[in-house]
Amino acid sequence: MNPKTKYEVGSIPHAEHPQPQMQRDAWLCLNGWWRLAKRDASGVQSDVGEILVPFSPETKNSGIEEGFVLKSGEMLIYQRNFDISEALLQGKLLLHFGAVDSACRIFLNGVQVGAHVGGFTAFFCDITDAVRLGKNELLVECTDEATRNSGARGKQSDKRGGIWYTPQSGIWQTVWLESMPKKHIHGLKIVPDAAKKTVEISTQSFGEEVAITVFDGDRVILSQTYLDKAVLAYDFELWSPEHPKLYDFELKTASGDCVRSYFGVRSFGTTTDKNGKARLTLNGKPYFFNGVLDQGYWSDGMLTYPSDGAVVEELQMLKDMGFNTLRKHIKMEPMRWYYHCDRLGIAVWQDFVNGGGEYQFTHVAAFPFLGFHHRDDDYKYFAREDARGREEFCRSVDETMEQLGNCVSIAVWVPFNEGWGQFDSAQMTEYVRKKDPTRIIDSVSGWHDQGVGKTELRSLHTYYTRLKVPRDSRPVVLSEFGGYSMKVEGHVFDEEHEFGYKKFRSTEALIAALRVLYLQKLKPLIAKGLCGCIYTQVSDVEEEINGLVTYDRAVIKVPVKEMRRINDEISAEAAKIL
Repeated sequence: MNPKTKYEVGSIPHAEHPQPQMQRDAWLCLNGWWRLAKRDASGVQSDVGEILVPFSPETKNSGIEEGFVLKSGEMLIYQRNFDISEALLQGKLLLHFGAVDSACRIFLNGVQVGAHVGGFTAFFCDITDAVRLGKNELLVECTDEATRNSGARGKQSDKRGGIWYTPQSGIWQTVWLESMPKKHIHGLKIVPDAAKKTVEISTQSFGEEVAITVFDGDRVILSQTYLDKAVLAYDFELWSPEHPKLYDFELKTASGDCVRSYFGVRSFGTTTDKNGKARLTLNGKPYFFNGVLDQGYWSDGMLTYPSDGAVVEELQMLKDMGFNTLRKHIKMEPMRWYYHCDRLGIAVWQDFVNGGGEYQFTHVAAFPFLGFHHRDDDYKYFAREDARGREEFCRSVDETMEQLGNCVSIAVWVPFNEGWGQFDSAQMTEYVRKKDPTRIIDSVSGWHDQGVGKTELRSLHTYYTRLKVPRDSRPVVLSEFGGYSMKVEGHVFDEEHEFGYKKFRSTEALIAALRVLYLQKLKPLIAKGLCGCIYTQVSDVEEEINGLVTYDRAVIKVPVKEMRRINDEISAEAAKIL
């Protein structure tokens, strides 16, 4: 496995349509080579060179000289020209950004057309009034203070090391244009009901009727019209990781708008089994979620994976290893990543990206290991005193759920992780539940649990202590465990430093340890009520070398067949118990 991709001048990375659930034919990818400048805190501007968007300037794939750093008070200035044909001037033209870290202003032909704060969520600008036929100039000004204030930053840190990684900045997901009629379809929401085998499709369309056609492969299975909402009833096959059935559909209006999308029919929830133990469910039946923690970092692109093919290869490898779940850890991916999880059959536990101030290790980590859980309305304790930072997180929750709400594979929302930026989690959990009652919520993954009835999971992170299932009325999951590390010479980020929870020096020793961990320590817990497990982790990340594969994806440290044998035994045990 070596999905590393090289790009030549003139080529366009990530050129596939970036929104598989909202596709129009009239669109234009603006990835590729841009000009990049940097303006310092005093206003002096200097040329950096050509940058390959959507890779951040700190990455190898960007084409920018190694060692680039954006300091506090500095600004990135992206510039490129593009041509607009009459085919893209149908009535309304939107400029989309997959993600820009962390704040930006956008100018088209000298006119500011938009701005955004938040480095992980998508946004768009309506450029209809500023665009012109033929040549146009696009300018994007970016600042990134998220690692220095209380904004959302994920795992990025100016003090890189251990579980904290090199920060990056600027544009790191696809930039693209989308054209549509003035009266167009928007606000698509898809709500499946596995029990009733129905799907509710709702949109807004400026008062026009929408014709919907549903396909099973090439065959039309449903066709009807609606104004605001359609309820589709059919003997739909249910989606699961073992049977990732998707249905394509098309929406059309009299004004000429046409959108292609897809859905899957499934449900996630909780139940109590015959022995009185709380269980997680898929499609109304108890289901064991067996997954891996996925940081989504790549050696040559950091937050940006090198190509669509690279991520498909990685997801397929994890499926071949026998995993059915990924926990997307403190990061959001491009929409195509979720599409591939939908179609390949991988359930996703989605973290919200958090921030906050610099909190004390004893408060966030050491005390919880001893069983101490602090109340999270104490903003000072959790370094959440900055009201603007809390407000930004609340906005990002709405943006995240709006952006990812239609993804078939997302089973669990994870608002907070290990106390990082945690605050008012009971209220936040209730807000998320009301906004989306169709998914499970892991309110405070790891520790600082706020009590029975305030979260849908009892969520444990266990690295140094014995694996166990505590008594609880809620489903119990190991939302992080393992973290076994093995250094592969020639394939490490840092020869001097390595981080892992338990170190091994050979493949044989690592496999033997994993067999003990899964088959002797974890497997018996399924009968005792364990509902899911998330092993740390998919890949090495910088000096954290506890991945199943190396950071450069050149070496699979745990052979696929060996991991599959282990997971097949876990699956068989779960099938017997559940």
